Amino acid sequence: MPPCMPGFSLPARALGSRLMIHARLLPLALLLASPAAAQSGDSEAQRWAAAAEASSIVRDDWGIAHVRGKSDADAVFAMIYAQAEDDFPRIERNYLVALGRLAEAEGEAALWQDLRQRLFRDEGDLRRAYGDSPAWLQRLMMAWADGLNFYLARHPQVTPRAIKHFEPWMALAFSEGSIGGDIERVPLDALQAFYTGEQIAFVPPQLAEPKGSNGIAIAPRLTKDGQALLLINPHTSFYFRAEQQVSSDAGLNAYGAATWGQFFIYQGFNERLGWMHTSSGVDNVDLFAERVSRERGRLTYVYGRERRPLRTRAIRVKVKTPAGMVERRFTGYFTHHGPIVAREGDRWIAAALMNRPIAALEQSFLRTKASDLADFTTIAERRANSSNNTIIATAKGEIALLVPQFMPKRDDRFDYRGVVDGSDPATDWQGLHGLAELPRLIDPPSGWVVNTNNAPWTGAGAGSLNASAYPRYFDTVGENARAEHALALLGKERDWTIETLRAAAYDPALPAFDRLLPPLIAAWRALPAADPRRAALAEPMALLEGWDRRWGTESVPTTLAVHWGEALAARVPAAGDEKSFSLTHLDRMAAAPAEAQFAALENALATLRAKAGDWRVAWGKLNRFQRPAPGGGFDPAAASVPVGFTSAIWGSLASFGTVSPAGSGQRFGVLGNSFVSVVQFGPKLRAVAVTAGGESGDPASPHFNDQAERYASGRLRPVYFYESDLIGHIARRYHPGR
Repeated sequence: MPPCMPGFSLPARALGSRLMIHARLLPLALLLASPAAAQSGDSEAQRWAAAAEASSIVRDDWGIAHVRGKSDADAVFAMIYAQAEDDFPRIERNYLVALGRLAEAEGEAALWQDLRQRLFRDEGDLRRAYGDSPAWLQRLMMAWADGLNFYLARHPQVTPRAIKHFEPWMALAFSEGSIGGDIERVPLDALQAFYTGEQIAFVPPQLAEPKGSNGIAIAPRLTKDGQALLLINPHTSFYFRAEQQVSSDAGLNAYGAATWGQFFIYQGFNERLGWMHTSSGVDNVDLFAERVSRERGRLTYVYGRERRPLRTRAIRVKVKTPAGMVERRFTGYFTHHGPIVAREGDRWIAAALMNRPIAALEQSFLRTKASDLADFTTIAERRANSSNNTIIATAKGEIALLVPQFMPKRDDRFDYRGVVDGSDPATDWQGLHGLAELPRLIDPPSGWVVNTNNAPWTGAGAGSLNASAYPRYFDTVGENARAEHALALLGKERDWTIETLRAAAYDPALPAFDRLLPPLIAAWRALPAADPRRAALAEPMALLEGWDRRWGTESVPTTLAVHWGEALAARVPAAGDEKSFSLTHLDRMAAAPAEAQFAALENALATLRAKAGDWRVAWGKLNRFQRPAPGGGFDPAAASVPVGFTSAIWGSLASFGTVSPAGSGQRFGVLGNSFVSVVQFGPKLRAVAVTAGGESGDPASPHFNDQAERYASGRLRPVYFYESDLIGHIARRYHPGR
């Protein structure tokens, strides 16, 4: 094995070009001689050179990076360098958001988002947290910053929008890889009103039904080969994560989806264990109403029988304007519950959420090296996962469903879904639940576990956990149609394989319409013979009545049913604390008066005639995958690919959320299935996967959209996990910066 490529052996056909490879790698001093490297300081440039020499990147024939380092820090250096090659703009934007600096690039529209971020993430606190971090984690953060700065030094044509130089402490601002962090539950309109002195009615934010994600683990006794299986199926906005393999001589070897800019695989697997995160419906973000008054020139708030002083902190937010950069100044207010984020009448509203960046980053990285469930659980003792359920399968045959480990203990007399009285000490958080107190399913009798962003109580079948044994705050979303769908599939299958689990992930049933359509059909049949709707709606009703309620690109009933369901939901929105498209919401839609049902159908027919020319149109003609250039819009006249699966709200396990350009009947995907993988854990791991569009964010790259057809059809490609898998599939092999 050549010393320039630690951890990777050259395929036989490449041995003859070994001398040529060495010739390309010889001028290491030239890396240090670049102007950017010289300006960065000798010690930084020397770290770059050492890390680049100690790491390597292999690009396979899909453009996916397989990075290797001598140490974990070397692997992190190469991992983030490879990410920057694929999509530096997304990395920078994620950190502009996380640091509360987005307005420096996007102007006034991002001001209140930045202020919200700064209230919870203070730069001084993050710098101190970096100093308090263990040495091993500091090394990873330094390698992360070095990898990004080295990329910028080697690519002077890349102009960052605002972050010209990355510092290691910045990694702590974005330590958990969810697409929407807890902070996004704080409403921006109420925050803006408070800090500008506006008077608006405060409406506590609903925890909307998560946009998606499915995880399924199947125990060996139910599989054909006697080996555990795992489905990894996040539903996020497209292009939110990179697909990578990251390995080191120190035992790291993880494959999966990494959120752009983070140095850990967020959803994925190593050789012994796989983990899939699904957005959870637990309540661990709370709002407290504070009674604030001014006494002797200072602001105080009531807590029990005492008055406590409000803490304040000056916050300065830079904002890009046509005239140049300006600075907006605010005074942030804080109680012991958290920052003030709104006003409700004469009370100020404080928000409490997890703020444990060191523990969160430790847990996010270390779990990628876990070898079994006991190992994973030990790492989870940090209790710094606040937003995700986790589905696990291991090479030992273990399967599990865990809920978020950051769960504050609270008095269940109070309804924390709304605003609680912050002046009453009984409403305070009382420490965190221990892991043994949390709902969990480990190796259940069913032989499988599943979560589709629904409550954990049915995670191994109906009644697998007793909801009444836990406080109410362990679930706020209830059940959804995807859960019904998954339970039906899992309850009847045996002899599972990678292929049958992949097929289940794309099963075309739409069980929401099993609830919604029978009342419509009954109402139409009950119409008097003289009612003109009997004749006017006869053809579409016959089509819906004869439909098998399964999606497909050639299905006309799918087109009609989806448009009707959307029109009905607009007439019967979710009510109160009901979650949109939960089973309770679907049942209320089904119970809507006949007039509302017919009006929704007439609306769907009219919409299709106006936008598609006829209501008799195949679903795949309208439902399309197209990847526009970054910052560009969808073009109905440009090339696109038909997609059969629908939004997850109708119970489709494969999810495709869409938007339509103005005036167009076509619907283009923007969220849903983003990375799909099925993994089999045995003596030798096997896996298949697909990523929405492709690995690169550069429209000029051959890997910008090379997976589109596979994505739309659910035809997953083999994962090249082992060096032997890569033979014959290597497009490029290099050190970072070369």
